[in-house]
Amino acid sequence: MRSQSVLKMTTAALLIAVGIAIPTFSPFKIVIEPASFTLGSHVAIFIAMFVSPFIGISVAVGTTLGFLLGGFPPVVVWRAASHLFFVAVGSMYIKKRPQTLASPLKARFFSFAIGLIHAAGEVAVASAFYFSDSFSQAYYEQGYIQSVMLLVGVGTVIHSMVDFEIALFISKVLDKNKLMPRFS
Repeated sequence: MRSQSVLKMTTAALLIAVGIAIPTFSPFKIVIEPASFTLGSHVAIFIAMFVSPFIGISVAVGTTLGFLLGGFPPVVVWRAASHLFFVAVGSMYIKKRPQTLASPLKARFFSFAIGLIHAAGEVAVASAFYFSDSFSQAYYEQGYIQSVMLLVGVGTVIHSMVDFEIALFISKVLDKNKLMPRFS
């Protein structure tokens, strides 16, 4: 029982560290003014979702606190906080239907659905910041539809699905080598 708790805590801590390190240090950024997307920035959170709802939610909370303590801009912290919703929904779904990740077709549909939920949260946060005049001038020059709905909304769905595929590949390699913990 105690070793299970230590394994859960260690798994969550490692994924939180990776979830903070990738967006902080990665040179793989796609910049489409005024937005930018860091390749792999959601991989740790998706892997956490695959492990268990507790680990997924812990990593979402931990990365949000990491961005807050790291001095990231408020919009980044709130966008990270919005991940709690899609992580909770996604990880509970996977817990009830783990076969979803084993089927390529089901995994793609799940990735798209989770990407839509992910984007809805990020658009809600971006909209709040947009309408409170908290963004750089570049957002307002592009207008709400282009800068928030298209770049943040559609961009997040695509980014989410790419990161999901990376996380799924990594988790399958870890599973094959019996290195992926699973908790109920």
